[in-house]
Parts: sequence; C-alpha cells; structure tokens
Amino acid sequence: MPATPKNASQDSRAQPNAELGQSNSLPAKPYLRGRFAPSPSGPLHFGSLVAAVGSYLIAKYYGAEWQVRIEDIDPPREIEGAADTILRQLEAFGLHWDGPIIYQSESIPRFNEILEELKQQDLLYACDCTRKKINKLSEDGRYPNICQDKNLSFDGEVAWKLRHRQDDYHFYDQIQGQCEFETSLYREDFTVKRKDGLMAYQLAVVVDDINAGIDHVVRGIDLLDSTPRQLRLYQVLGKPAPLWYHLPLAINDDGNKLSKQNHAPSIDSQNPSKQLHQAIAFLGQKPPVALRQEAPEIIIDWAVEHFSLESIPRQQQIPYFD
Repeated sequence: MPATPKNASQDSRAQPNAELGQSNSLPAKPYLRGRFAPSPSGPLHFGSLVAAVGSYLIAKYYGAEWQVRIEDIDPPREIEGAADTILRQLEAFGLHWDGPIIYQSESIPRFNEILEELKQQDLLYACDCTRKKINKLSEDGRYPNICQDKNLSFDGEVAWKLRHRQDDYHFYDQIQGQCEFETSLYREDFTVKRKDGLMAYQLAVVVDDINAGIDHVVRGIDLLDSTPRQLRLYQVLGKPAPLWYHLPLAINDDGNKLSKQNHAPSIDSQNPSKQLHQAIAFLGQKPPVALRQEAPEIIIDWAVEHFSLESIPRQQQIPYFD
C-alpha cells in the first residue's frame, strides 16, 4: 500500500506548489494526451481495468487522446504473449487507443542519454548497498543516502541514485486533494538505474511521459508516493509536471490489493459488459443497471457523456466483490 500522506486535503481546493508546475484548478477542455501504461507481466484483472477505464474516461471527457504504452523494460517479470493479451482485452472492453502502441523498451537509448546528462551534472552517484544493509541502518526502511559521498564507480553491480534535493515535493491531486508526505520521503535519494542494469520505473515513466506529451497522469493510489520522486525528475529535467489523478484501489476479501502478485483473476473478455459496468460504478459514476446488457462501446459512450470527476471516491481502498 502507498505511504499515507501527512496531509491530504478533503476540502475543496488547497494551494499547491506552483514552482513544480502543479495546478489546483480543473483543466479546461481539451487537454492533450493521457495514457494507460500496463506492464506485460500478465493479463489485466479488475484492478487494472479500473485504472484503464478511469484514465480513458478522464481523457475522453476532456477531448484528449488516450495512448497505450506497454512498459516492457523488466524482462524477468514479463510473461510471453501478455502484451498482446492486454491489447485484446482493451479492445474487447471498448477501450480503443489513439495512435500507435508505444513500447517502453524502444526508449532505452533515450533513458541512457538522460542518465549520462544527469551524471555530468553530478546529480547521480553509485550505491553498492544491499537491502539487508539498508534495513539494518534505517528505522523506517528508507535509504539513508549513505553512499552519496563515497564516489563509487558507476561500473559494476551498483545502483544509480538521484540526489533528492531538500525541497517539499507536495502536490495537488485532482481526486485526492492536497498531498504532503513525511519529511523522510523528501530526503531519500532514489534509484534511477538498478543494480542489474535495468532502468528503474521512476526514470522510465517520467522520460516516456515527457517524450509523449502526457500532461495528465491517471493511475492507482498505490503509486501516490512515487509522485514526489517523479516531481524531482521533472525538476532536474526542466519540464513541467503533469496534473495527477490517483484512483482508489480495488481490494479483495483479505484486504489485499487486486494484483497479479496476489493472483487476481483475469477479466473476462468473452463477457465484458458486466465487469465494465462494475468498473464504471466502482469509479462512482452510477451507470444504469440496464446498461449491463449493452455492448461495451455503448456502455463507454454513456460513461464519457455522463462522466463526473467529483464523483470518483476520495478513498485509498474499496472492496470489490465479483
């Protein structure tokens, strides 16, 4: 689960950090481009369907493009054929993307260019710490920046860390309200290239969103505490941050997030209308019961026409019962 914000305003609109490009006003129609970015580690389940539907509805309500990006830069976690399965599932549920499919692996040369630029600016350092060592030295499990002055070589089995400047990377979320976190999160230097040589999520997602012109990021609230790190990356790359929308998570009977790791069942592409209706209702949109009998495209059309951002629950978790 995500870290709980120190302050998450449940009132109308709190003033965000203007320096980091945040806005507390709803965007005027239209904005440019949103996206859904699944990893090919298995088929979509109900939780990922909620994220896909939420990002699609917000994009289409504002007259924007909706891009699909396959985040295929972690081969050990990928399942053969999963990317194609995900795309067929989206089509079956009436979620049709704009433009070509983006594959994150094609951006690896660009990621390396960015890393070299950050290294030249002395914004990166190498770290050879193990998780066991970090846990021994840290009471809260956060990395205590112990390698920042060691001048270790970037060669070999080391993680590349970005210096996380002592700013307050609070932000305004268009669903959850004003979000501020414990100081330890703002002070923790974080990984942009892993020990195994693979690109870290934080770097890859920000660079890809910048390259694609993504100006509205809609995703699950389990990624809420990734946002301060990503704001730091927007800062060092000199780019304006997008608007943020963090959706509540679907949880199972045991109180755990629906996820591939928790063996959440795949959505049913042969009979999509019921679960599509459930996903829209999960987002607080109150679709008529009769819509369950309609084709996915009709359900989606209704949801776009009647969409209300204010109706999305400001919660971290919502139980899902099939």
